[in-house]
Amino acid sequence: MVDPSTLPGYENRDKPGYYTVQRGDVLIRIGLDHGQSWRDLARWNQLENPNLIEVGQVLRVVPPDAQVLDNGVIARPVTPAGGAAPPSMSTAPAPVAPAPAASAVAPAPAAAPASVPTHSAGSAPASPAMAATPNFAWPARGPVITPFDEVRNKGLDIAGQAGDPVLAAADGQVVYAGAGLRGYGQLIIIKHNNSFLSAYAHNQKLLVQEDQRVRRGQTIAEMGSTDADRVKLHFEIRREGRPVDPAKFLPAR
Repeated sequence: MVDPSTLPGYENRDKPGYYTVQRGDVLIRIGLDHGQSWRDLARWNQLENPNLIEVGQVLRVVPPDAQVLDNGVIARPVTPAGGAAPPSMSTAPAPVAPAPAASAVAPAPAAAPASVPTHSAGSAPASPAMAATPNFAWPARGPVITPFDEVRNKGLDIAGQAGDPVLAAADGQVVYAGAGLRGYGQLIIIKHNNSFLSAYAHNQKLLVQEDQRVRRGQTIAEMGSTDADRVKLHFEIRREGRPVDPAKFLPAR
């Protein structure tokens, strides 16, 4: 058995802003759970092969210029007006797909990241307040068949017919488009700002690519049943990587 103290990042174990790789982890899942793109994680942690991460390895999961406060809030440096747009996250048929390494078994190859704007080193930390909440719209027309549940269902399941349009819930950048995350089928993730991501799962066809900018209401996929027991859209909103109830952010119908 590998001595954890010999693994990369061990000196940062249990520090705020770092994550210890668990069995079964893949970089795309770690990125989703922390509101980041796997490409950014690979860059921040100098991973030559994103497919090779080891159980017990410690990864930085916040930008190098960000400060994690005691309450877990990330305080980012002030970004100058007109700064670069947030980067992206990749997909399955794209470059290297994030799969766990060593003792961690990863799902099918996937790749697709979304980046976080680069800030000037030495900038004064910004207010820990979260980024503004996007103006979310419903991503599909059908009825909700499974509501949000923090444990059993981390989003809303919306019914429909195969081929129905799946719409971007808010303006943003596609940071993942592929089938590399087990349980989500053909998946799209959109990064809206430094705090909010939205995810659209089980599609039968993806109509956008990583790095593509999309507008609220734009058709991004066709509804399907990939990795699901019926045709439906599984829709998630994540704030700072944590699943939140989409119904609280969507307009009344």
